[in-house]
Amino acid sequence: MTPTTHPPHSRERVLASVARREPDRIPIDYWAVESVTDRLIAHYGVADEEALLRRLNVDLRYVMGPNLAGQQHATRADGIVEDYWGVQRQPMTVSGTDRTGRAWSWSYKHVHRSPLERMQTIEEIERYPKWPSADMWDYSGVKGACLRARATGAAVVMAGDRLDRTAQLKPASYLRGMEQFLLDLMEQPALAGCILERIAGYYLAYNERVFRAAEGTIDIFFMGDDMGTQHGLWVSVDVYRRFFKENFRKFNDLAHRHGIKTMYHTCGNVLDLVPEFIDCGLDILQSLQPSAMDIATLKKKYGRHLAFQGGMDIQNTMPKGTPQEVAAEVRQRAATLGPGGGYIFGTAHNLLPDVPTENIVALFDAYLEHGRHL
Repeated sequence: MTPTTHPPHSRERVLASVARREPDRIPIDYWAVESVTDRLIAHYGVADEEALLRRLNVDLRYVMGPNLAGQQHATRADGIVEDYWGVQRQPMTVSGTDRTGRAWSWSYKHVHRSPLERMQTIEEIERYPKWPSADMWDYSGVKGACLRARATGAAVVMAGDRLDRTAQLKPASYLRGMEQFLLDLMEQPALAGCILERIAGYYLAYNERVFRAAEGTIDIFFMGDDMGTQHGLWVSVDVYRRFFKENFRKFNDLAHRHGIKTMYHTCGNVLDLVPEFIDCGLDILQSLQPSAMDIATLKKKYGRHLAFQGGMDIQNTMPKGTPQEVAAEVRQRAATLGPGGGYIFGTAHNLLPDVPTENIVALFDAYLEHGRHL
């Protein structure tokens, strides 16, 4: 793979593909946890993350958004962290060895306590003192961050941190507990609706402030929720239409009013919801979990209406496969999703520490080898 010093056509490449035109090659995205990024920086002998992204010919840059205005997450003496929603999370670590015998470990924060789980009435939900407000944030650095990202030549993606990334089901399940919230949708629909309206109202106000502050420097607005499981949907299509669809339409409409394309992450098999996403104006569907969903069917049925990002398997191929198997999967994705444009190379989620370095190198080499549009 030939390293680049500057990708002058990256932004145009991404936007052409989103518009379902064929640029010179399929655009490349990069998703990985911090420890993997650090490992790759050392492997390639580059100075920092930006230098790594250039070395890997990555065409998108993600901006985390505004900073909390003088507020911090609270950490208890026992290490449990309480976020600004009032959700308590406990640090957890998993470890093992990869296919090559290299030891790895990964830490994440598991939900420890959902603050709304014992509430029984809408009045209690409304009185909850930690509903976030768009006023909590300092938006003064948003435009500068976007301009720095755009100076790389890449498309600028406004992503937010995982806590302030626009979603509905995920924050509701964090606040209420997954099992209880799914029960609410069936047994206490007014209460469930109240929670979702508070969440959506916050995100609409927050994103309006972000988009105004950016002053036209955002190319793609990234939302992230998980509406699917390995085998199907978390909620039925009817329930989605009743509780989630109109808010999702509002999120897309807001971005489009500011001239911004939209990208939506969801794990799992969401094939039955894709027509709903299209009806709401979504531009890019992200994740394409290959062990859960038929990607060829997705492209055939909906490729005229949507662009796609993702599809590289992080459950089996990336951690357990050989470099040759990784390259073969890239070739297959390019053949299935690349024709006619509308595809961005990417993994179905973050590259985790269990993925051997040689497989990541093979992945990005194969992106360039197989991604050329003829």
